[in-house]
Amino acid sequence: MDLLTPELGLFFWTLIAFLAVFFILRKFAWKPILETLGEREKGIADAVSAAERVKAEMSQLQAENEKIMAEAREESSRLMKEARETRDRIVNEAKDQAKTEANKILVDAQQQIQQQKMAALAEVKNEIGNLAVEVAEKILHTQLSAADAQNHFAEMLAQDIKLN
Repeated sequence: MDLLTPELGLFFWTLIAFLAVFFILRKFAWKPILETLGEREKGIADAVSAAERVKAEMSQLQAENEKIMAEAREESSRLMKEARETRDRIVNEAKDQAKTEANKILVDAQQQIQQQKMAALAEVKNEIGNLAVEVAEKILHTQLSAADAQNHFAEMLAQDIKLN
């Protein structure tokens, strides 16, 4: 049992040694350790606040990015709509112009056909007139070969002239 109960002398010297080490550590090591712990604590706090700030900035950037993407999609949609409208307008204008040109060509062709028809009718009339004159000339030539017939025809023409 002697081992379990310390003597007073051992207790005294252990206490002196402990106090000496305690005061030496307090004087030389305690302040640097506390300063280092304080700096470390401050560094960790700064890192946490910086991480929170970066997280907030990242969420803000993500929101801005989503907003920009939405605007880009909207702009793309608007441009596609404008392109479709422009395409449709150009196609409709080209169709209208083609119809106008086709109608103009049709009208010109009808006018040319009408003019050629009129020219052909005039030519046919002239030809018929020439043939009628030739036939009449041949008939008169055969009927008026006698002198009496010529005199009678001349008198008839004279009477017609007097009547008119």
